[in-house]
Amino acid sequence: MMQRIFILSLLTSVSILFSCAQSKKTDFVVTIKTNQGDMVAILYDETPKHKENFIKLAKEGYFDSLLFHRVIPNFMIQAGDPNSKKALPGENLGTGGPGYTVPAEFVSKYFHHKGALSAARLGDQMNPQQASSGSQFYVVQGQVWKESDLLIDQNKLGMGLQQMLSRPENKALYDSLIQLYQSDIKAYEACILALAPRVERSEGVRVKRPIAEDRLKAYTTIGGAPHLDDQYTVFGQIIKGLEVIDKIAAANRDRFDRPTEDIRMFVSVEEMPRKKITKLYGYEFPEAGAKK
Repeated sequence: MMQRIFILSLLTSVSILFSCAQSKKTDFVVTIKTNQGDMVAILYDETPKHKENFIKLAKEGYFDSLLFHRVIPNFMIQAGDPNSKKALPGENLGTGGPGYTVPAEFVSKYFHHKGALSAARLGDQMNPQQASSGSQFYVVQGQVWKESDLLIDQNKLGMGLQQMLSRPENKALYDSLIQLYQSDIKAYEACILALAPRVERSEGVRVKRPIAEDRLKAYTTIGGAPHLDDQYTVFGQIIKGLEVIDKIAAANRDRFDRPTEDIRMFVSVEEMPRKKITKLYGYEFPEAGAKK
């Protein structure tokens, strides 16, 4: 009996200690300081190689004084090229790095909504494994999309419609679409979308594309860059300072998309309790064991 009581007591103590450890769990907060304001980011546990690498470089001061060397409005802002630290005005940048890459870590629940922190990389032809740059990253600005732009493959619809309308039996439809185009462009666009099921049946082509509900909601509200999804590793997100992305993206640029006035960054990392992060920034961490 005494042995049983001892074991139960031990299990209870371990359980209490485990609960305390869980409640005091900490994480890293990344602050990216610029002359346009500060951005605060959290890095995902599900992309451990990217998280570990970014924190390591930040603690070493690797990112400090590097430029946002490529900015494209309604798309993204990019930084992390070590060659940018002492770059001359007008110099083309974007090829530098620490001398290694990071294996791709695609996680389906993380995508390119506004504020997504993602790893830059070389194109598929030179980089078929889609490995990430060791230091270059970008922050998504993107744009707000209409549902139809996300649910319908416009290129496939256009090609299918062209084939369908080329048949003599569809000449009346072709003529009515031409008249509608000339009189009411919005009504014309709505009619084209409404023809999608007919095009699928007629041409045997699938023009509708599936998209997860959370992605659809995000892209039609806060916006983003959906064409990058599942091709580049998303390893974190901005949890404070989304307006800074807009300021940097609006900078005057040269022909290389480099801001004509340097925008430098200084990156710091702070470890703090997750509860404090939630309280300060409103970011809710996913529960352990939650479905991905």
